[in-house]
Amino acid sequence: MSGSPDDDDELEKLRQERMEELQDKAGGEQAEEQMEAQRQQAEAQKQAILRQHLTDGARKRLNTIRMSKPQFAEQVEQQLIALARSGRIQGKIDEDKMRELLKELKPDSQDFNIRRR
Repeated sequence: MSGSPDDDDELEKLRQERMEELQDKAGGEQAEEQMEAQRQQAEAQKQAILRQHLTDGARKRLNTIRMSKPQFAEQVEQQLIALARSGRIQGKIDEDKMRELLKELKPDSQDFNIRRR
């Protein structure tokens, strides 16, 4: 009980399309896994640079900031990494130097003067 040649061709065409869909999906998953691996590697490199150039106290201060202001902490890390890569950090940054750096990088707080008439 064999179908007509047209049915066989249609079935083969559907199988081929399904196979291509599965291959595309597998390729997308591999690319996603590769991107995740690269992101993790970049994060590990960033942490290694920070460990190398920051004292424990400075790292704790940075982690405390990360809890309340994650974007600002990310900005500070990027700045520290840029300084480290350019060779402008001599020795380790301690907690006092970290405070000074944070004051420099912190956006100016806006003052509101309310006058009553």
